[in-house]
Amino acid sequence: MNIQRDISAAPLLASTSNNGVTHLRLNRPDKLNALSGALLDALQQALNTIAADPDARCVVISGSGKAFCAGHDLAEMRGNSEEAHYRDLFARCSKVMQSIVNLPIPVIAQVHGIATAAGCQLVASCDLAIAARSARFAVSGINVGLFCSTPAVALSRNVQAKLAFDMLVTGEFISAETALAYGLINQAVDDANLEAAVQAKVDTILHKDPAAVRYGKAMFQKQRTMALPDAYAFASDVMARNITEQNTGERIDAFIEKRAPRLS
Repeated sequence: MNIQRDISAAPLLASTSNNGVTHLRLNRPDKLNALSGALLDALQQALNTIAADPDARCVVISGSGKAFCAGHDLAEMRGNSEEAHYRDLFARCSKVMQSIVNLPIPVIAQVHGIATAAGCQLVASCDLAIAARSARFAVSGINVGLFCSTPAVALSRNVQAKLAFDMLVTGEFISAETALAYGLINQAVDDANLEAAVQAKVDTILHKDPAAVRYGKAMFQKQRTMALPDAYAFASDVMARNITEQNTGERIDAFIEKRAPRLS
């Protein structure tokens, strides 16, 4: 699946799918993969397609060229200074980020170069993130007089409040090792091992029961905003439905009987 601007243009979003795994590669290398309106639309279309695919298992989001994503395309943004235009743009971006969170399967950010502003928001919105050691992260809108308010939503759901606000109010870059310590990413690996580390994570997910993963992601995201008693009640209901799945029962029986499961 390639989503294109027109017949002659290179795809803004390069997409490949194999065995339930979709790789989405932001493809504006000359703009450091800045999120133009058209690229946001391409991402939204791709996410909608994946969400409707019952055979989808995992998504990897990466960037072309020397960066993961430099955030919004500021030059394009300044081409229309109407407040209504900005409200629409930020709403579309917010919808993309929420679509990642609400996707029924895990989404992994494969990060190299820089991930700034909405690019850092994209990393924070993914379920998992693996970065090259040379990668750097920032929510740097403050440096041009624009507090990164929408990126703050995703960032503050990954990073402790004081650390997140420090990033937002200073606009300073942090290293991959610091991003790991902050909880923004899951792993920081040698640059040469980035693709292999992401593939290892994908392979681990593919070896898990797909229904359990789908139950789990939906439950995990929803319970985070619930009061503790409500979260336990919801999780108990999800777990009860999960355990009644035919393959789940067979996997449990096989574990007890020390044999390979016979899956449908």
